[in-house]
Amino acid sequence: MLEPPKKDQFRSGLETPDPLLEAIVSSSEDAIITKDLDGIITSWNPAAERIFGYAPEEIIGQSVLRLIPASLQYEEPVILRTLQAGEQITNFETRRITKQGKEVVVSLTISPLKDRQGRVFGITKMARDITHEKQLNEVRFQLAAIVESSDDAIMTKDLNGMITSWNRSAERIFGYTEREMVGTSILNLIPEDLQSEEETIIGKIQSGKRIDHYETVRLTKGGERLDVSVTISPLKDASGKIIGASKVLRTIGERKLMEKNLLQAEKIAATGRMAATIAHEINNPLESVLNLIYLARTNASDTGEVVAFLQTAEQELLRVSHIAKQTLGYYREHSAALRVSLAGLVSETLSIYKPKLTAGGVKIQTRFSSDTEIVVRKGEMMQVISNLITNAMYAMPSGGTLTASVEDAVDSGRRGLLLTIEDTGEGITAENLKKIFEPFFTTRSSIGTGIGLWVATQFIKGHQGRIDVQTSRDAVSHGTKMVIFLPFDNPYSR
Repeated sequence: MLEPPKKDQFRSGLETPDPLLEAIVSSSEDAIITKDLDGIITSWNPAAERIFGYAPEEIIGQSVLRLIPASLQYEEPVILRTLQAGEQITNFETRRITKQGKEVVVSLTISPLKDRQGRVFGITKMARDITHEKQLNEVRFQLAAIVESSDDAIMTKDLNGMITSWNRSAERIFGYTEREMVGTSILNLIPEDLQSEEETIIGKIQSGKRIDHYETVRLTKGGERLDVSVTISPLKDASGKIIGASKVLRTIGERKLMEKNLLQAEKIAATGRMAATIAHEINNPLESVLNLIYLARTNASDTGEVVAFLQTAEQELLRVSHIAKQTLGYYREHSAALRVSLAGLVSETLSIYKPKLTAGGVKIQTRFSSDTEIVVRKGEMMQVISNLITNAMYAMPSGGTLTASVEDAVDSGRRGLLLTIEDTGEGITAENLKKIFEPFFTTRSSIGTGIGLWVATQFIKGHQGRIDVQTSRDAVSHGTKMVIFLPFDNPYSR
């Protein structure tokens, strides 16, 4: 059975208070306060105590001005005149002050209290604390302003890939209006050959993962392909359940073009330097050859002299051939070969790349079953290992696993070491697989020169080893494995 509030907690000004009404007032989440026409508080419910901090015995009999900031006390006479005229004030947003001096934002509904003859003898106020609500609204307005003024396209979608919001920059970049895109599939923006990305993205979002600065291609309304960088984050409801994803998309076409132009300029410069080196290195032996041919021609009657001249010319031409091979091979390591642990070299190289691999979401696994030392040119081997690690890293833009292993092996009767670098990327297409060891071939035109694997092949051949590639584009077991065999008996171990 509900008990009516005590008289010192709630005085309605009525001769016979209704117990049920008083119980409702006492259990209300809103502050319910009454005051007389002089602004003296006559009742105070528990919600008023919770919101303003005053106990009933502290505030009943006190002026309502105690709750009103000095800068807003002009409101009270206006409120009194309105209510004395018998009118009600609803949803009046203002500020009030608590016992601790803290200002709170409240929404007031104020009504006149009338006796049985209809005369106004007091006022009742219902006050709802909307401070938190106002703060949230301000944050929402600020976020909405940021989203609308952003130079990046910002959009949201549900877990079915249906677009739920679309900002002005998205409209500018893609050419679709908000009305055209909200409620349609995100696949409208993804080229057909890249639509498999969406399933991977949704899978990561559903597992609560964020995707940072993922570079890909998207389509405009006019069918133009755009190079873009996308950051995708899970969207959660109030209970923490993932309900969708937000995307921040930036076009990087200008940057890609600049990188491509710089790379092309670098290739041209490298080719020029290579040509200049070849010209400089072979100029002297070619001059010797010309002189020797002239001497042979002018001494044609002396067979012994001619043979000697031609033998010397042959040696000079062999020298030219050697210079060309060295220059075109892009290697000039003059340091002596060393006896090193190949497993140690791999570990050392991995430690250099570990921060970048970790930042890219790539896990590192190592399996070193052999620590046997081998004689190699250390700089060349580190360059080979670095190239393979870099290729594996770029093959996993959304993260994955890189596995490095070193083991003893026998190949065609030769004992040596087998080095394997394996990634869980998408794998290499059959068309590209035929070209990966060709000079200047690359699928990463903006960040690669296309000579890395080719140079690595030259280094491995220089050690009389071999390099093989195994790749799969299977939906489950996709990835690429680079396998290098280095024989213990090589030109540098003799």
